[in-house]
Amino acid sequence: MKTLFLLRHAKSSWNDANLQDFDRPLNARGLRGAELIGTFIKKEKVSFDLVLSSPAVRARETIEIVLKTAKLAAEVRYDQRIYEASPHVLIEVITQIEEEKSKVLLVGHNPGIEKLLEMLTGGITHVATGTFAKIDLKAAKWSKALEAQGTLDWVVKPKELGAVG
Repeated sequence: MKTLFLLRHAKSSWNDANLQDFDRPLNARGLRGAELIGTFIKKEKVSFDLVLSSPAVRARETIEIVLKTAKLAAEVRYDQRIYEASPHVLIEVITQIEEEKSKVLLVGHNPGIEKLLEMLTGGITHVATGTFAKIDLKAAKWSKALEAQGTLDWVVKPKELGAVG
């Protein structure tokens, strides 16, 4: 069985109208939200064999803060396909994961992350910024991720973990 974790980047800033979408950083609320998710991961003793992330600034900052706060060392790969990806592109990314990896975190953006969660579990869940979810996939191989519906084990949002400002 494979475990897929999904993380939508934390809250980002719209303050600088000159920045391209790709270059938007986290705002204060996003920085705090990423720390809260990292603390949750540490407390729950969650670990990852691999992290696949969008290379967008807000996604990079989110995963860097989460891993630092959780005190985790994980292999992180930034994949351009994840930025602004449809759920079908995200499935393509997932099905190409090396089979020896059993616990993988995918860090991305909406609407792709939310739609992917729906595709894999059959349920509708709102994925706000900073949302962290765990999906137990019935498939024994990443290449077969869509063949059997996964189970949504849990969904955690930063605002459920404490004040995010």
